[in-house]
Amino acid sequence: MNYSNPNEFQKFSSSPPPSAPLSYHGAQSVTTGVPVSSKEDYYSDNPQAPIHVPPKTKVAWSTGLCNCFDDVPNCCMTLWCPCVTFGRIAEIVDKGSTSCGTSGALYALIACLIGCPCCYSCFYRSKMRQQYALHESPCNDCLIHCCCESCALCQEYRELKNRGVDMIIGWQGNVERQNRGIELPPVVEGGMSRS
Repeated sequence: MNYSNPNEFQKFSSSPPPSAPLSYHGAQSVTTGVPVSSKEDYYSDNPQAPIHVPPKTKVAWSTGLCNCFDDVPNCCMTLWCPCVTFGRIAEIVDKGSTSCGTSGALYALIACLIGCPCCYSCFYRSKMRQQYALHESPCNDCLIHCCCESCALCQEYRELKNRGVDMIIGWQGNVERQNRGIELPPVVEGGMSRS
């Protein structure tokens, strides 16, 4: 076979052709479109382009973990029926790929069977933090959900609400609302204060 064209070679092999040495963290690289060593390192076909993509700047949560009474109706719902709060959070974080009902029912089933739904809900806190570049505070996501499940769910619910999401209408309702031209409020990065 003639491998004069490097792209032909790459169709049949995962390694570069012998005539084109592969280097990393230095000069030229082969574009693959997939991470090579971590979430932040990518190959680039442009030798001048940086190959290290810096992480997003982390921002603080818009409300504190123990500010549950900032949203009293949600605080009461989370206290008496946390599966509804969790279902709404999961639908938004999953961008509509799972429904509120499905996530809430799974949360309730885990709570009934093993009595520890925090082992499921903590993953959504981590996923939400990654989506919105939030600090992991005051401690580890799993520890927060294990020790303060209701407070953690309330904080996540308030965060999404403060970012302009109408939690009651779900993902699809928010997409339709945005498509109709209803402006979402700006993201609150430094917390809210009263004038």
